[in-house]
Amino acid sequence: MISKLENSFPLSAEEKQALLELPIQIVDIKPHQDIVKMGDKPSQCCLLLEGFSCVYKLSLEGKRQIMTMHIPGDIPDLQSLHLEIADINIASISACKVGYIQHKDLHRLCERYPRLTSAFWRETLVDAAIFREWLLNIGQREGYSRIAHLICELMMRLKAVGLTENNTFNMPVTQAELADATGMTPVHVNRVLQALRTDGLIISNKKQITIPDWQKLTEAGEFDPLYLHLNEKKVS
Repeated sequence: MISKLENSFPLSAEEKQALLELPIQIVDIKPHQDIVKMGDKPSQCCLLLEGFSCVYKLSLEGKRQIMTMHIPGDIPDLQSLHLEIADINIASISACKVGYIQHKDLHRLCERYPRLTSAFWRETLVDAAIFREWLLNIGQREGYSRIAHLICELMMRLKAVGLTENNTFNMPVTQAELADATGMTPVHVNRVLQALRTDGLIISNKKQITIPDWQKLTEAGEFDPLYLHLNEKKVS
């Protein structure tokens, strides 16, 4: 979380220590389990410490749309500090380790350290920017570009928190979940992944992705990282 917040501005030693001293309840979550359900009235926020999670909503017919994915360091329900009722579902994609932080402790922290208030506010604004980009991705790009764009985004976000190595990262996301995230069928997702591999844009090994040619993948995905508002020094 500290690494992610420092994407916006450097934190003082005192601010970092205050974050480290936050009371936190660490819980292990199995894959494909709800962490937050729509309609909940949460009294705490969840900090993702390990694993992948997603925000999703369901249609009346039970069809799932994944709105975004979260990685370690993210607080997927930070908006619950100010919105009393959850209007989204948050679920684990892989096995996750989650740290629950009480709202009262976060409010106390923000009152004492106004710069941290700004940092948390910025995180919610970046989340909104990611939502907007996903809307464009689903609505206006072809399937090949949608998947390429999503892989580029995850690469950049993971790199910013030190979770990539030589353009390789873990991506424990099933083809069904990619389908729910991109508005495609699992069969179509499978064909696109095969095409990306054939074209030499990705190498996939179980739950790991390697990007041999970053420039070509970004072109295929029409990817511009501006909307992620990352610290350029951390992702260059």
